[in-house]
Amino acid sequence: MDLSGATVLVTGGNGFVGRHLVKRLQHEKLKKLVAPSSAECDLLNPDDMDKILADNKPDVILHLAARVGGIGANQKHPAEYFYDNLMMGVPLIHKAWQTGVKKFVAIGTVCAYPKFTAVPFHEDDLWNGYPEETNAPYGLAKKMLLVQSQAYRLQYGFNSIFLLPVNMYGPGDNFDLESSHVIPALIRRFIEARDNNEKEIVCWGDGSASREFLYVDDVADAIILATKNYDGDAPVNIGSGMEISIRDLAEMIARMTEFKGEIRWDTSRPNGQPRRCLDTSRARDQFGFTAKVKFEEGIRRTIDWYQNHRQEILNR
Repeated sequence: MDLSGATVLVTGGNGFVGRHLVKRLQHEKLKKLVAPSSAECDLLNPDDMDKILADNKPDVILHLAARVGGIGANQKHPAEYFYDNLMMGVPLIHKAWQTGVKKFVAIGTVCAYPKFTAVPFHEDDLWNGYPEETNAPYGLAKKMLLVQSQAYRLQYGFNSIFLLPVNMYGPGDNFDLESSHVIPALIRRFIEARDNNEKEIVCWGDGSASREFLYVDDVADAIILATKNYDGDAPVNIGSGMEISIRDLAEMIARMTEFKGEIRWDTSRPNGQPRRCLDTSRARDQFGFTAKVKFEEGIRRTIDWYQNHRQEILNR
């Protein structure tokens, strides 16, 4: 799909990934780029949704808006994570079809995969079990957008694609300890512990769980490549193909933030899904995406960004 002269609507455009995506889209020769904040367009309000579509008549919708968080936030708000994500996405796809949107790009989540998926996760295994319990409501709500996309393609010929990004990180991430994911949470905690001369940091679980991470600029590039070059009905993993244990991740961030104390593991807390690592061959083969930013370099950039914006974050 040629984006030249297109009107593109990005939901969640003021979010973590959305801000990076919007910057990259500004280099495309679009007719119009629309990226409303949640205050300007609450997708849980049908009137707001109708208005943004009527006022802008988008050719393409990139649906990034989501209610997200780490294990603790998912455990605390499972109903909201299910309802809000479902009700932002399902009506939007329906109204996009009704109003003649040419292409819809739904952003899913690695949390949609079954708890004990064979590693590396392949898209064909997406329905081979129930997701990890701590984030199942969120993962299943997002997975329903795949079901809807395929159903609307089958019945109406509606061009809706579904991407499955792995855990994302980078500058501008959410560093709120109540809702952040593991990388920003560890960066903040280690820096604060270093500055306060604390002797230890307590981390959840036993450190054995593994995760794959993808730098935020790579995510943005993948979304644009898929928007331009992929029109299939099959879901597509978006990842880096790397895997690291949470224990090794914590030790890396401790070293890079110069925290000299001890890391203690609280095994009364959940590990989350045992392993996460994606088979990324479909993205490479279908639209030429491979991750560019090496993991340690991405972590360094994220640490530097947090340290440069730390006071601003703490004052919010």
